[in-house]
This record gives sequence, structure tokens and C-alpha cells, in this order.
Amino acid sequence: MTQRPTDELDLEDYPEYGEVDEADFEPDESGLSDVDEEAGDEAVETEAVRVPVVAVVGRPNVGKSTLVNRVLGRRQAVVEDVPGVTRDRVAYDAQWSGRRFTIVDTGGWAPDARDRAAAIAAQAETAARTADVVLFVVDATVGALDEDEAAVRMLRKTRKPVILVANKVDNAEQEIEAASLWSLGLGQPYPVSALHGRGSGDLLDAVIDALPSPPPVSFRAARGPRRVALVGRPNVGKSSLLNRLAGEERVVVDAVAGTTVDPVDSVVMLDNEPWLFVDTAGLRRRVASASGTEYYASLRTSAAIESAEVVVVLLDASEPITEQDQRVLGLVAEAGRALVIAFNKWDLVDGERRYHLEREVERELRRIPWAIRVNISAKTGRAVDRLAPALRRALASWEHRVNTARLNDFMSAVVRATPHPVRGGRAPRVLFCTQAGTRPPRFVLFTTGPLDASYVRFIERKLRDEFGFEGSPIAISVRPRKKRT
Repeated sequence: MTQRPTDELDLEDYPEYGEVDEADFEPDESGLSDVDEEAGDEAVETEAVRVPVVAVVGRPNVGKSTLVNRVLGRRQAVVEDVPGVTRDRVAYDAQWSGRRFTIVDTGGWAPDARDRAAAIAAQAETAARTADVVLFVVDATVGALDEDEAAVRMLRKTRKPVILVANKVDNAEQEIEAASLWSLGLGQPYPVSALHGRGSGDLLDAVIDALPSPPPVSFRAARGPRRVALVGRPNVGKSSLLNRLAGEERVVVDAVAGTTVDPVDSVVMLDNEPWLFVDTAGLRRRVASASGTEYYASLRTSAAIESAEVVVVLLDASEPITEQDQRVLGLVAEAGRALVIAFNKWDLVDGERRYHLEREVERELRRIPWAIRVNISAKTGRAVDRLAPALRRALASWEHRVNTARLNDFMSAVVRATPHPVRGGRAPRVLFCTQAGTRPPRFVLFTTGPLDASYVRFIERKLRDEFGFEGSPIAISVRPRKKRT
């Protein structure tokens, strides 16, 4: 049996070791407000039913993303009154009349698209081919254009059910004008105003009727794929890495910075294990100083970090580490997520750059020495296979729990070897330590008085030396004993 360090406890104050009375303590400003033991992660019963897919397709600036937001009932897709804001096919979970489905927003399709526009159009075509139902959106205020007729020919080749949406119909007069869209040969046009919601209920009823019949419900025990967010400043190769991992062109890649706007979710198999990767927009500056599309893209990226379990921050290894890189890393650490730093474009790094990069890491990343580092090249595929083991190590640390008895034996040895400096004639002592939770690991130190911030950092280093926690932040709360009156 482990010997309890009773010489460090005042038994009058704590009659039962391990059951410290929280009323005798108050947290400092840097600590956690509550000691809350988290329940262990358990597999839950999830419905194993294929969810049908609805793709929203149309030429640029006809209101596709606005329609998607109307279906979702919230402003999820980035919308701005200029064409070309949406570039990738972005999937969202939706529901209507008790039926769940996935709605896929796409970029504007054009028959003669070139360069980046051609890649965007290819994503839209892929979405149409892989969907169960296609919503073809036309601007009813201008009628059917040549581009719309070309899109109809493309959609007919997919042999998928197509529902014609006459958007921007805000009144009864425009509804009569929308009847001219019968000429496209897709059947009845559904007049809607995606902006104001007019006619959206009838459209969704038609979507539900067109969806394939749901299969019999079955259940299985599963936790689902782990969520990974790919973040970094613009043009560091996030989308290229996602395409490399997926083995196909899941998202649009362009040499021009800022190609990705909406976060793009993609399930990728790595070592026969599913991972849900979220490709995010490049963070240029603080959210408060961003505007327009960049502002909403920054909000989506911040939300993707909050909802992720582990974050891969991509840095351009061929360029110096910037202030924005450090800001992104700080954002992930503050969110308490497991962290892997991927130095991309390693194929462009020569011996001299490698030497300077090591100095930059020591100088610029000294606040997060616990982050796991991998050197990769999304373009050539160099060392990309090292990413999955790094993610697993980071997640294992993020969810690691230390036995309380072992933790206190270790803490007693650390405090005896290196006591807290004397303050006001007395040195505060650590009486008891417990791990309050995981994801990330959170520790609470019950003490006789406040601890210096430098001593708390010293304890964190010792915890990492002893128990690892590679790739995960650690939160330490100090609860000084209240003075008895």
C-alpha cells in the first residue's frame, strides 16, 4: 500500500485524507472555479443509417449559400453580396419534418470556367454526381440565362432528381414571372425567397418527397471519428494537406492566398481509422479587426477549433515564423485542445534554412515546448504518414488521467526537493493534489497559501517530465486554504 504523506497534512484541518473540505479553500484568479471529476468516455449507441445528401448547385451569385442558411435556420455558410465567396463543397447537417439529411453548399458553376473557377465548378459537379437530390438555383429576377441552360445539360448527365428553385421571389408579381423558368425543362419551378424565407417550406416538402426511402434502423456502439482542425495563416498548405490525406481533390487549392472560406469537413481514413478533418480559412488577423467575408471566415475557424479534439497548426517551413503563426498557436492553446505543429513545405527547406528554423523554434515557440512537431510536405507527400501517430499521441495525452495516490507521492517528492521560496517569512506548502479532469488534463493544488506563477510553471514542467502529456496543454489551479477567523 502506498504510504500517505501525512507529515504534510494538518490532521485537525483534514480528518480524512483525500476528502479535502472545499469550504476551507478558495481558488486564485488563475484557477478553475470547480473541481469536477469527468465521467469516463464510453461508447454510446448511435444510429447506423446512411443520411441522404442534397446538393445546392447554380451559377455564381444566385443565392445558394443564403438558401443553405435558410434551410439550416442559422447563418452557417459565409454569405456576401459578391460572386465567388463559396469555393468548396461544404456539407451541413439539416432536418425537416423529422427527416435528417445533409445539405451541400457549392461554389458557382460556369460552363467556360478557367483556373480557380474551373476547380470550383469541378467541385460543384462532383457534389451533383454524389448527391441523392440536386437543388438547382436560378435567379428569378433575371430569368434563365445561357449559363443556366448549360448547367441543366450538365445536371441531366448525372441522372439525379433535380428540383428547380426560382430564388429571389419576394412578392406575388415576381412569382408569376418565375413561371417562365418552365422553359428549362426541369418541371415545376419552386418560387422562394431564401433571404426572407418565402416559399421555403413548400420547397423543403418537395425535397423530402424526392429523397430515397430510409432503410431500416439499426444500431451499433461507436464513438465516431476523432475531430481534427487544420488551421494556420493563409497559403500554408492546409487544403493541399487535406487532399493529400484523402487521396483525392476534396477542396479547391490555388496559389492565391485565401481560397478556403467555409470550414470543410472531410472523413479521411488513416491507418484504417476514420478521422474527421476540418479544413479552415487562413487566419490573417484578429477576428475583431477583420471585416466582410474574412470576419465570418475567422468566426467559423474559431468555432472549428473549439469543436475539435486535436488541432494541426500548419507553418510554412520555408519562411520565418511570424507573429500571426504565434497568435494562431496561442488561440489553440487557450482553447485547451491537443496540438500538433506541422512544418509544411519541407521540400523547400535547405541546410541553411533548417539551421535558422531551429533557432526560431527555440525563440518563438518557447511558450509551447510541449507541442508535437512533424516536418512534412503536402505537395510531395513527404512524411505525411507520420501525422496519424502524432495525432494519436497528442490525443492520448489530452485524455490521460493520473492515479491520485501516485500523483501525490510524486508531488510530495517534488516539493521536498524544491520547496516554494519564502514569502512574508513563510513558505506556502502543497498539501494535496488531484486531477480534476481531462481533455485537457486539469490539476488542482490545495495549498497553505498562494503560489508564485513561476512555481506553478515549475510544477507543470515536473508533471510533464514525469507523466508526459506530449501534445496537450495542462491547466493547474491553486486553492489556498482560507484563514480561520
